[in-house]
Amino acid sequence: MRTSDFNFNFPSDLLAKYPSQERDESKLMIIHRNSKKIEHKLFKDLHQYFEEGDSIILNNTKVFPARLFGNKEKTDARIEVFLLRELDHKDRTWDVLVDPARKVRVGNKLNFGHGLTGEVIDNTTSRGRILQLHFNGTYEEFIKKIKELGNTPLPKYINRLTEISDKERYQTIYAKKEGSVAAPTAGLHFSKHLLKKLEIKGINLVEITLHLGLGSFLPVEVEDISKHKMDSEKCFINEETCRIINNAIQEKKKICAVGTSSMRAIESSVSSNKNLNPFLGWTNKFIFPPYNFSIANSIITNFHMPKSTLLMMVAAFTGFDLIMKAYQIAIQKKYRLFSYGDAMLIL
Repeated sequence: MRTSDFNFNFPSDLLAKYPSQERDESKLMIIHRNSKKIEHKLFKDLHQYFEEGDSIILNNTKVFPARLFGNKEKTDARIEVFLLRELDHKDRTWDVLVDPARKVRVGNKLNFGHGLTGEVIDNTTSRGRILQLHFNGTYEEFIKKIKELGNTPLPKYINRLTEISDKERYQTIYAKKEGSVAAPTAGLHFSKHLLKKLEIKGINLVEITLHLGLGSFLPVEVEDISKHKMDSEKCFINEETCRIINNAIQEKKKICAVGTSSMRAIESSVSSNKNLNPFLGWTNKFIFPPYNFSIANSIITNFHMPKSTLLMMVAAFTGFDLIMKAYQIAIQKKYRLFSYGDAMLIL
């Protein structure tokens, strides 16, 4: 398939710049793959589609405040620095994106305030720059300073200033393990009340960790999608999660991946007999049509950007024609799109 096959037009007012007032009151489109039936519900109705013994897989990654603003030495030009991943704990070097990129060269020094400075020491990475950060204090104090000065890394297309509420709302309520530069957005819709309802019903809520980096969000710049290379992201799957999921497979229960990140994680560690294996490492798995899924038989996901790897994965799971039809219906019915937007459950 071609990248251009996954393009679609949408009115700009459907791009969600803010989350819904209550987490579980966003819209929920239900897509039945076998019958091709499409229903329209609210996210708080989710429990109606699961029974005792079913399993829901949650990504418990936590977003850290990865966006810093500094000023360039001498010119005082304002520079945005997006921390992607720590490369060296001891030397405090980070893989970063900078904006505007044309204004930053090797040797440039940036001042972020409150004793935190940075120096660009390399620009040979595929994504951006390597920045060495300096702070006169312990490593713990240094990390604390980054969190004090950093901003919630909202997607660029939201195009507004970060607000205090984003710190809480651009985070799932079950986020535990810090390491993502973007939220696993399908999980943003879960409220404590809904999780409790699912628990009472006897549904297994199991957790994996996949730290989202740019792997999920870098644009596909080739027309032949099979030639796109995913950036690696760190992933953890423990033995208890595997035990519960493999038992559900054996008993032919419903297994639902919450978000494309959960789906990518579990599909990265499948045994030869189609069971889930424990995993600790990095995955650059890219899922696009056609693809045979091994673990989950349902997925909860948001509405994704045109031509994105996320839309390609969901098309592989749903079927290309059905998912593109669902997106057109969503646009007609004014579903809110993308990270802070509404959701779909694909059965």
